[in-house]
Amino acid sequence: MDELVRRLPSPTLPGIQLPRLDTHKGWLFKWTNYLKGYQRRWFVLSNGLLSYYRTQAEMGHTCRGTIPLAAAQIELGDACHLLITNGGRSYHLKATSEAECQHWLSTLQQAKVNANALIHHSDDSGDEESPGPHDARVLSQGALKTLASKLDDLSTCNELIGKHGAALQRSLSEFEDLRGCANGTDKLKTVNERAALFRITSNAMINACRDFLDVAQSQNRRWQKTLQHEQEQRHYLETTIEQLAKQHNSLETAWREKPTSYTAGVLLTREVDESDENDEFFDAMEDAPSFITVNAETKHRRSGSSQSMMSGGVPSDWTLNENGTSDSNHMQLRRTRRSRIPDKPNYSLNLWSIMKNCIGKDLSKIPMPVNFNEPLSMLQRLTEDVEYSELLDRAARCDSSLEQMCLVAAFSVSSYSTTIHRTSKPFNPLLGETYELDRLQEYGYRSICEQVSHHPPAAAHHVTSQRGWALWQHITIDSKFRGKYISVMPLGKIHLKFHSSGIHYVWSKVTSTVHNIIVGKLWIDQSGDIDIVNTTTKDTCHLKFSPYSYFSRDVPRKVTGMVEDRDGTAHYILSGTWDEKMESAKIVDSSQGSGGSEGKQKTVYQTLQPKLLWKKYPLPDNAENMHYFSALALTLNEPEEGVAPTDSRMRPDQRLMEAGLWEEANTQKQRLEECQRLERKRREVQTLQAVEEGQEVEVHQPVWFKKKTDETTKEISYIYRGGYWEAKERQDWSMCPEIF
Repeated sequence: MDELVRRLPSPTLPGIQLPRLDTHKGWLFKWTNYLKGYQRRWFVLSNGLLSYYRTQAEMGHTCRGTIPLAAAQIELGDACHLLITNGGRSYHLKATSEAECQHWLSTLQQAKVNANALIHHSDDSGDEESPGPHDARVLSQGALKTLASKLDDLSTCNELIGKHGAALQRSLSEFEDLRGCANGTDKLKTVNERAALFRITSNAMINACRDFLDVAQSQNRRWQKTLQHEQEQRHYLETTIEQLAKQHNSLETAWREKPTSYTAGVLLTREVDESDENDEFFDAMEDAPSFITVNAETKHRRSGSSQSMMSGGVPSDWTLNENGTSDSNHMQLRRTRRSRIPDKPNYSLNLWSIMKNCIGKDLSKIPMPVNFNEPLSMLQRLTEDVEYSELLDRAARCDSSLEQMCLVAAFSVSSYSTTIHRTSKPFNPLLGETYELDRLQEYGYRSICEQVSHHPPAAAHHVTSQRGWALWQHITIDSKFRGKYISVMPLGKIHLKFHSSGIHYVWSKVTSTVHNIIVGKLWIDQSGDIDIVNTTTKDTCHLKFSPYSYFSRDVPRKVTGMVEDRDGTAHYILSGTWDEKMESAKIVDSSQGSGGSEGKQKTVYQTLQPKLLWKKYPLPDNAENMHYFSALALTLNEPEEGVAPTDSRMRPDQRLMEAGLWEEANTQKQRLEECQRLERKRREVQTLQAVEEGQEVEVHQPVWFKKKTDETTKEISYIYRGGYWEAKERQDWSMCPEIF
């Protein structure tokens, strides 16, 4: 009997002595992030797993996270703090008192010891999250170990049942033979004992079978719930992706079928809205002395000519030249230039697969295939700033510096109109690359750009016009990839000077942001402030580019501004959008209005009817298949005779991409970038040698620009040194480096 008892399994879990797994619940503070700090969470410790919820009510449906304690490191910090580290992730917890912290620490440590002694399956409440790969492997191994021990117990019971059954059978046979003998009583006693042993062994086997079945069923339910959860998640993701794909295809199809209907609808809506606003010009601005503008009730009512102006006809007298004719007549003097380029091939490429490892890096240092480029360089994009040069021609003829400021402000906004659909990246210019644009016959100006620095990328630009003005700028691009969007921040000042008056203007650019990098259709937004300063008269103009907001009632891409004299008196109100048009309204009176938000008073300005300063040219036909290039952009890469060998038109990769040969363009792009890297390493080696030998370090010197401290802004910038157009006339390019 004693031998049998020693060999029999435990009635509850045969062959294994279970440690007690502690269960504990309570509130703790969990660190979330630097914005929210510590947040109160409901923690539940059960079966070696520490789960947490936002509230106790969430225990029945939503678990915010689960921490397996078997392989976790539990440490006590300062001031009631606990640190739990598991799988490379750390959880910072905080209790309300030292006693509570110590109680949690001892409970968690005991639960870790118990979990290490045996990885036991949790109860079937369904509150925990589905186990991860490591946790599932540990739980599976523990379950298999338990099932194996149960199987051993069943084998032991089967062996004992067979042995005792045979002994009982022999005893019964002997009892039949000895019926009526004197020692029958002893034999009967033996039979009873063996029958009892058989019964005990059978009961033990039944218990072991029941335990085996319970473990198997419990584990099966757990895996069924895990499988169901994974299937539901997969189905949800598949449904979401399918819906996104359908929406994307429907929008793309609708746009291709009627690309102009949406624009026309927007224009019509805006014109209707503006025609109904006879009592108020536009809403009060924020982030400035609040004001409201109303039309002055004077003889300056909207006439037929102004109606024509607002509808896109001939604008006010500001748009007329000295002969009383519109600048549009210059269209007749233009040379015949190309009006189309080869259609963009329909090549698909996953942007996220290339850029997911580049978050936070400088965009100019990321090797990008031409699939994400447009067939223009950054120097050519910079030249597009003078697309609406007629605004500066009109400004040069203004007698009033304040009216001139309005036109300059409209010109600063017009440079962004070409970017509304241009989400592709221009080619990064090579060091020493140049670009010229000679429009002397058509528009009276000539432009020259040069890449003066590669890291950081910087370009210098100079434009001179026979119609009374000169413009120059030194722009450094700082671009960052943020995961969901790309921010492009131009750094540097733009200078504009009028020859007759000597008036000098200075301003800077705003930030451009490309959204929906991961999912959705790419779209671009401009946001920030532009402060234009007349350094001669000290007049100023503050322009605000409002960032797009889904919840805003304002028109998208809104730009507002105010022109003030040196004393801070407002003279003109500016309004419009950076992709459409800009208008100005002359202020004739001002007064303090009623209290605005937060108790601030709004200044009410009475203005004359607004005048159209600038309106965007319509895009050419088939522009959606030609990278959404404007009429000017289509001509920028047109081959020209006599340009410098460093001109962007000579770039082989850019030329091949424009022709639709993208694979060949990628090969040439990689070759050029590798040559540029080798050249940079060579210069670095020369610099180190010069430093070691105590010689003067030779730095890159631009050919057509020189570094100089600007007298107005006191900033170091690159100024045109002259000589390019003379060299072109002589066709002497001996000073140009070989970069292509």
